[in-house]
Amino acid sequence: MIGLRDPRVPLTAAGLAAVALAAALIWNGSSAVLAAAATVVAGVLAAASLGVASVKATRSPHRSASWRWLAAGAAIWAAGAGVRPLAEGTPFVLTFADLLLFVGTALLAIGAARAARRRAYGRSLLHYILGAYLSGASVFAVCWVLLLGPAYADADEPGTLVLPVLCLMAACAVAPAVLAARSAGRRVGVAALVTLVAITAEEFVTALGRLEGGGTTPLAVLPACAALLLLAAAPWSGRALIRPPRPVADVVVDGLPLVLAGAATVVLAVRVITGVPARPVAVLPVVAASVVLVLLVKVFFLALATAGMRGTIESGERRLMHMAESAGDLVLVCDPDGMVHEMGPGVEALYGYQPQELVGRSIFDYVHSEDAEAVQSALRAMSDDETADRQTACRLSCRVRAADGTWRPAESVATRHPSEGEDLVLISTRDVSDQVALRNQVAHLTFHDGVTGLPNRAYFEERTREVLARHAGGRTAVVFLDLDGFTGVNDSVGHAAGDHLLSQASRRLRSVLRTGDTLARWGGDEFAVLIEAAAGQPDDARVAMELAERMVRAVSAESFRVADRDIVLTASVGVAFADEEITAGDLIRNADVATARAKELGGGRVEVFAAHMHADVVRRLELAADLRRALLAEQFAVEYQPVVDLVTSRVIAVEALVRWWHAGTYSPPRQFLGAAEDTGLIVPLGEWVLAQACRDVAAWRASAWDIGLSLNLSTRQITAPRFVETIEAALAESGLPPSALTLEVIEEMLVEDAEEVVERLSRLRELGVRLAIDDFGTGYASLALLRRLPVDIIKIDPSFVSGLGRDDALTMLTRTIVRVGHDLGLTVVAEGIECPEQLELLREMGCTRGQGYLVARPTDARGIETLMPAGLSPLQNTA
Repeated sequence: MIGLRDPRVPLTAAGLAAVALAAALIWNGSSAVLAAAATVVAGVLAAASLGVASVKATRSPHRSASWRWLAAGAAIWAAGAGVRPLAEGTPFVLTFADLLLFVGTALLAIGAARAARRRAYGRSLLHYILGAYLSGASVFAVCWVLLLGPAYADADEPGTLVLPVLCLMAACAVAPAVLAARSAGRRVGVAALVTLVAITAEEFVTALGRLEGGGTTPLAVLPACAALLLLAAAPWSGRALIRPPRPVADVVVDGLPLVLAGAATVVLAVRVITGVPARPVAVLPVVAASVVLVLLVKVFFLALATAGMRGTIESGERRLMHMAESAGDLVLVCDPDGMVHEMGPGVEALYGYQPQELVGRSIFDYVHSEDAEAVQSALRAMSDDETADRQTACRLSCRVRAADGTWRPAESVATRHPSEGEDLVLISTRDVSDQVALRNQVAHLTFHDGVTGLPNRAYFEERTREVLARHAGGRTAVVFLDLDGFTGVNDSVGHAAGDHLLSQASRRLRSVLRTGDTLARWGGDEFAVLIEAAAGQPDDARVAMELAERMVRAVSAESFRVADRDIVLTASVGVAFADEEITAGDLIRNADVATARAKELGGGRVEVFAAHMHADVVRRLELAADLRRALLAEQFAVEYQPVVDLVTSRVIAVEALVRWWHAGTYSPPRQFLGAAEDTGLIVPLGEWVLAQACRDVAAWRASAWDIGLSLNLSTRQITAPRFVETIEAALAESGLPPSALTLEVIEEMLVEDAEEVVERLSRLRELGVRLAIDDFGTGYASLALLRRLPVDIIKIDPSFVSGLGRDDALTMLTRTIVRVGHDLGLTVVAEGIECPEQLELLREMGCTRGQGYLVARPTDARGIETLMPAGLSPLQNTA
């Protein structure tokens, strides 16, 4: 089976064509039958090829239909060519063979037009028909003047030109559409057009032969045969012709008829100048008149189209201006130099001007001078014909002066607007004052604090970077200030009152700063000041320190009036100086570290950053990380220091102390408990110590040893969530009775966080847990506080015990504490007993319990268990 793109098809067609052409060439012209036979063979071959191709092209119904039309036309035309020799010599001007030839030509024209598709017709079918007639008439006029006129002047059979003229009109009718076609079937259409042209040429030659008294010239059929063979091979060719671009196609459809009409006019003019035919006939005037008439019709329709297009453009401009004005925009038309030609009525609502006031004036009279140059450059760039990348539209931003003298920001879109030969610009302008104000407000809120109105952290960081980049060699300084005790203000009078206090503090700080210094609220109760200093000023450090001192005095000089209360605060201030290589982040960090150092030393003071401060912070962070890992790895251990009855020397209780096995040695509590407290790890660490100690003491009590447990607590432990529940769970799990557990707190905890601490300790006291005040005598506890919180034990601070027998005042104070404790019914425990003289004096004073290195050193659970049989301390063993 031969496929649609099988190369055997065109090869077979070429072979048959060669046979037919060879026969025609061998023929000496003595027989018209042989010429007709060659034509019939070519026509039948074309019809057969197109018919088979139309059957194969099932995927494209339109292409298949056009090929069927062409097949039918080729077959009928071949039939007419075959019977033409039989019709020669008849008395009729148009024989039945001519009718077949005309019908075949018409069908070929229809098939070619369908192959080109209607979209190649141009603007309208009528426009195309007029152009096709104009082309045909022009070509006929040229042919008449150059060839047909002289022969026709002496002829007796004018009807012999009917068929050639009809063929010419058919070819001219489809030529523009085929040449302008961009469809896939364009190659078949071009082959059909070539066939029509060849047939037209053959018919004109035949007509001339008849006018001269002869018949059909055998050589005249060669172009037609070749064209039919080309048409036969066209459906099977895999190569597509180049498709012309759409503008080129439109020029072919619209311009080709005018070109042909111009050529005909030139030929006629030359003929008139050089001479006229011997026998004038009416054909040429009729054709010329029809061409003129068609041209007039085309001009009329063109005028109507132009008027419609102009109306459409004007209507579009009106709608555009109406839409812009409805959207609140101002529309104006000006030239590239800014001279106003038209002004929309929206200018009165936007800027307060009357439209007629601005027409004829330059827009640069109303554009801010700083923006005028950019606007003028943009307008000229749009009208510069020499610029290769000339813009047709652009966006403009500028400030426009309103009638009241205010400058209002505006955003505009400018587009080219050619009108009646002038290169104008259409500008649509919108007032964006509200948007700009909103953007400025957002920017202000982004970089300023909403409570104090000061610049915020983001602004301060950016400002510090700018100053350091500008004053690389100067002594630029950053000062941090932290309000001491501000957290208590929020807790006591509320956050709204706290914000009011911060506003007062910001005003005080601003009043003591210099004009060029930058004050910002860093966050919470922290403020930051950036001190700019130029290079080469030797007193920069002194200026920064004096400013820091003034800030401290400004905060603490007088109380803050908040919520009908006078609140006195102090400030901790840190100062850090910049060097040539420091970054803004490091400089700010150093000031923050210095502030933390000032706060650790009690607050109300100024500290200057030193390198060791940062090293301390880093070590503390590393220590916190090590503590977290140690807690997960269970590297902690519990040691116990015995509490001895000073009368009987029996061990009656133990105080649990945590130890850390770190880097191969035990680390004392003072080295890591501070970091654990700061990071919050003291809470899980304290829970672990509590559980372990409760289990050990419960085991000793199960062995018939009446012994108690003492445990120190921090504020963070007591205020932690579920603190009371954790104590209850540890007692329940170990089986230790609540009365055997004594919880120790320092005096400061009962004063600074009295409400919450006292409430939670009171709940434990109700459960039976005993309470003790550690380091009694060094804090701020009062007898009234002891009444609020029922305390069972007070522990005398080691600083009092160490002075016994050497310092009369300390001896008297210790005696007073012991007496007060007895009068209140409290148990008194002396801490830090290290020599026999201290022990004898305490026994004389009536102190019943004590602990210290003289009594017993801290030891692990196994060391405590050695005292279990008799419950005796080393004192009794050495007595």
